[in-house]
Amino acid sequence: MGTTNKTNLNKKIVCSDGFTMSVQANEYAYCQPRYTGAEQYEEVEVGYPSQREELLMEYAERPTEPTDTVYAYVPAALVYAVIVKHGGMVSGELPNGIPGCIPELL
Repeated sequence: MGTTNKTNLNKKIVCSDGFTMSVQANEYAYCQPRYTGAEQYEEVEVGYPSQREELLMEYAERPTEPTDTVYAYVPAALVYAVIVKHGGMVSGELPNGIPGCIPELL
């Protein structure tokens, strides 16, 4: 297993409509498998989206604070759906196994 600290977290996802969120998967995150450097993650941790996103709400730790909470064990396919809904990813980093999407290809 590798090590993870705040200096090597994935960069925040920025979508073409301005929506942002953190998407993490490592031994310290709410993800599956729960270790650093997996070839593919089935579920990941999403955190601190820039606005309430209905697709994520059932995974919220604190649903009353949708932009100030963590979303645990979010299916990778759902993260992809959120990115597509917001026009595609223009910058940031995703854990292994989650396809990014380029707005021009949508």
